[in-house]
Amino acid sequence: MKTFFSIGLCLVVPAAAFAAGAKVPNLVLIISDDHAWTDYGFMGHADIETPRLDRLAAQSAVFTRGYVPTALCRPALATLASGLYAHQHRISGNDPAQLPSMAGARGTKQGRAAAAYAALREKLIAQLDRRPTVAGLLGRQGYLSHQSGKWWEGSYRRGGFTHGMTRGFPEPGGRHGDDGLKIGREGMAPVFAFIDQAVGEGKPFFVWYAPFMPHAPHTPPEDLFQKYKAKGVESDFVARYYAMVEWFDGTCGQLLDHLEAKGVAQDTLIVYLADNGWIQQPDGPGFAPRSKQTANEGGVRQPTMFCWPGVIQPGRRGGELCSSVDILPTLLAAAGAAIPEDLPGYNLLPILKSGRPTPRQAVFGETFAHDVADIERPEESLLYRWVVEGKWKLLLTYDGKVGRHGRHHPRREKRPQLFDLLADPHEDRNLAAEHPQVVARLAAKLQDWWPVTERQVLTAWSE
Repeated sequence: MKTFFSIGLCLVVPAAAFAAGAKVPNLVLIISDDHAWTDYGFMGHADIETPRLDRLAAQSAVFTRGYVPTALCRPALATLASGLYAHQHRISGNDPAQLPSMAGARGTKQGRAAAAYAALREKLIAQLDRRPTVAGLLGRQGYLSHQSGKWWEGSYRRGGFTHGMTRGFPEPGGRHGDDGLKIGREGMAPVFAFIDQAVGEGKPFFVWYAPFMPHAPHTPPEDLFQKYKAKGVESDFVARYYAMVEWFDGTCGQLLDHLEAKGVAQDTLIVYLADNGWIQQPDGPGFAPRSKQTANEGGVRQPTMFCWPGVIQPGRRGGELCSSVDILPTLLAAAGAAIPEDLPGYNLLPILKSGRPTPRQAVFGETFAHDVADIERPEESLLYRWVVEGKWKLLLTYDGKVGRHGRHHPRREKRPQLFDLLADPHEDRNLAAEHPQVVARLAAKLQDWWPVTERQVLTAWSE
């Protein structure tokens, strides 16, 4: 099996290509956490209000058909940090699968099991050490960088950031962000202080703003909760989620306002998306089927925005596709940094500047179990591969191990699933039996993208 693939337009843009002394933009990456593609004012939601993101969308090139390849927090963030698909960076789930020795262990055995599991956690984090990260690559260009919010891969320093909030594993609470998870929910002071420092030193900066919002626990300000109850939202669970989205929107507004106040908004490229989807259950605090952790649109579709005033042409690119693997090469191009030749994503900056259509004709994705069965072999946890091309979306189901979180992956439909997303954006009608040629063609594309062993394909292909 190949390790890396050149799917996209991987142009090398050396720093020398920029005029000597040319000013590079500041870079801000805003990452929402557990947020459905439908849940914005600018995407037409009937109840949720997102005035600050709506304003940003009006100033941005907006791919309303943006996607993340994997609808789970950690692998999605690792893709943004590395520019690679999960099967390439090998951080395919949130946690290593628990060891058999951990079940019922007591005393010395419990300690040994805990140490062995901690070693697995370290091994999973170390996968990101194999490749330069976006923060590290930007650091070579003289950027200061700041991590806040979700970050799973050890401390912020290990991720190449010069500044940050997360102490990381093996520190207490270091699983997915520790102190970084306070950002947004407890104010914006650390990010503002960093921006002030970078501006004061006259250095370009990169902000990773990935707050633990609107992620559960859904604990919005009471006035926002009551606002959505007054709108007629019957379920308290849904009303709290809606209020969390608006609360998150407000923190984005604070960040945008601070850039304006420091006089750097015109010199800043802002990229926005969410790590994965979330459809709130009306009768409980969890997420509904076909959202987070799935290959369905409710999990993987994510509107993606690029805003750089006076440089990027604003407008909705509703018919065009974008993948989160495109973000890292685009940021590097804007910074005048060399883009590693083996990245699978597109450098979108030329088309964003010109307004020309994107060359991307398809987006690819993969769904794995929450728990990683084999860190060196991501396909051991593979549940779905999927591809979107034009109006068509194909999902293929696989027999990967699901671990403790198997309840999220019932895999009721084992046969190929083909959807016409333009006519059926919520994937209610499987058209695979009516269009076998389309299924065969897209299945071949998936195999060209990431070949998997024959053993992994469920026998339901012939059912």
